Amino acid sequence: MSDEVVRTSGLAKVYADFWGRPRVNALEGLDLSISKGEVFGLLGPNGSGKTTTIKLLLGLIRATRGDAFVLGRDPGDLAVRARVGYLPEETYLWKFLSADETMAFIGRLFGLPAAEIAKRSDRLLTQVGLGHARGRRLGEYSKGMARRLGLAQALINDPELVILDEPTSGLDPVGSAEVKDLILSLKAAGKTVLLSSHLLADVEDVCDRIAILHRGRLAEQGRVADLLSDDKRLMVELQSPDAATIEAVKAAAGASLVGVAPPRERLEQRFRRIVAKSSGDAPR
Repeated sequence: MSDEVVRTSGLAKVYADFWGRPRVNALEGLDLSISKGEVFGLLGPNGSGKTTTIKLLLGLIRATRGDAFVLGRDPGDLAVRARVGYLPEETYLWKFLSADETMAFIGRLFGLPAAEIAKRSDRLLTQVGLGHARGRRLGEYSKGMARRLGLAQALINDPELVILDEPTSGLDPVGSAEVKDLILSLKAAGKTVLLSSHLLADVEDVCDRIAILHRGRLAEQGRVADLLSDDKRLMVELQSPDAATIEAVKAAAGASLVGVAPPRERLEQRFRRIVAKSSGDAPR
């Protein structure tokens, strides 16, 4: 049995005008394959075809040419949609409902029993950091809180494929880091995640492979580690070296030495550590 969750072959989408005349070639000849348990990043500037690709995989629009398969079937199949979770780029929520009511409504759309909805809602709202605000009306939520709820509702049906469009939009650095931790936990649980984002650092942190789209075409595709590796340079790490060791390394490297300096901590890591320390939590 194939572990392929998403496959596209020659996928193309042309948007036409009122008279049916071709107006925009949004996507052309896209070939993708995403495996089970993989976190796959979809990158590209505005107008590159990312949103069109997601809409095709969700069965919201039909392809002009080519094929798309999700979980081995047509994306428009209702049985497929029941196994997919989706977080759109903009969080559309009913402002007069609470988080609990929203989760219950979405759960009922999937035909889940009330007891199961309550169980999953409790776990997911706690997981995204909304346990304290689950009874508040969504009209009182900040953009970041609404984004967290959008992520929770995308997981209420325990999907096999999770499609996230700009999941960290509107979140502060700690919230962004928590979402990335959640994505990695989904991967650890065997879920497949398709992540579309403009924040390249987020993609680099969590994705196994990426595809870069430009003007509707696939510009590059591969494993993140392979695409970012620089074969012309070599990094050597030393644990608390003394002056003599440093000089010996310099002498051995000779003219090929580029520089010697302590490694830099990533700003996100330092930010999280400072916030955790000031709040009395153990640093992660």
